[in-house]
Amino acid sequence: MNRPNLTHPDLRPSAAPAPASAPAPPRQLPRRPLDLRVRTRRIQVEELVVDDPAKVLDHAQRAALTAPDTAAVLGHSPTTPLTLPAAAALLCALHEPGELAAMGLRLTRHTTHVTASDQQTEPVSLELSYAPDAPEA
Repeated sequence: MNRPNLTHPDLRPSAAPAPASAPAPPRQLPRRPLDLRVRTRRIQVEELVVDDPAKVLDHAQRAALTAPDTAAVLGHSPTTPLTLPAAAALLCALHEPGELAAMGLRLTRHTTHVTASDQQTEPVSLELSYAPDAPEA
């Protein structure tokens, strides 16, 4: 009976390579919220132009009837009509910028200023501004 020569490398029986073990998935630790006491402040400024003063005053007079307390803060009373700046301010206080165009006001610039800080660091500020009427370069 002939036995194979197992000492010669070419004659050794080929063994299938052992499968590589898959790495274990990372262990998920329960997430806890970090309480950094972050404070933020957002200021939004819309700059508007009055395109149609009569329309602005008309819409503001109707708005003063539905929001008399707000109109009173701006100087409106039954004996004192709203000035054009006060009328524009009243409409801006009660309506979204997209609605103001139909009331005779046009948005010329929108600026958002955001400041955020925690108790240990200085505030970080970001200001974004866009002007829809600006000519493109």
